[in-house]
Amino acid sequence: MLHRQFGAYDSHNRDRIVSGDTTNWTELREFKAVDLAQSYVLSWHIDAGALLVDTDLYLLPEHALYEKPRPSEKACYRPAYIEFPYCTRVDAGGKGGDKAITDAVRQLGSGRIAGFMRTGEGQYEMRGEFGTVAIDAGRPMLRLKHTRT
Repeated sequence: MLHRQFGAYDSHNRDRIVSGDTTNWTELREFKAVDLAQSYVLSWHIDAGALLVDTDLYLLPEHALYEKPRPSEKACYRPAYIEFPYCTRVDAGGKGGDKAITDAVRQLGSGRIAGFMRTGEGQYEMRGEFGTVAIDAGRPMLRLKHTRT
């Protein structure tokens, strides 16, 4: 069921395909002790061939950098980047595959993340209020920007 919902893109004909090689974000070690479904994409950037997804990341209590929320806060959110090194393609719902990566990234919006999957070797898909974005890149890295003092 999950495979149909998050199918991969075939890079040759841009059709959605079902892959037996899918992995939900909850099973990726980079996202241990975070909840992407409670996190927000703020912006998208390309830097030195890497796709940087600027986020407000929801940390779970078991995360090493978790801090008890202040009285005015309801959860522990931290500014972070999800970095996709060696990014070769960004496709927003089938519309960006033939554009230059920088042009495709410029058109991406912000909003809450609904899902993230590895759909194949070097292929990822992120869904949210910003639409569905297919990414061909190296394994993502999670980088927290800083902690509060």
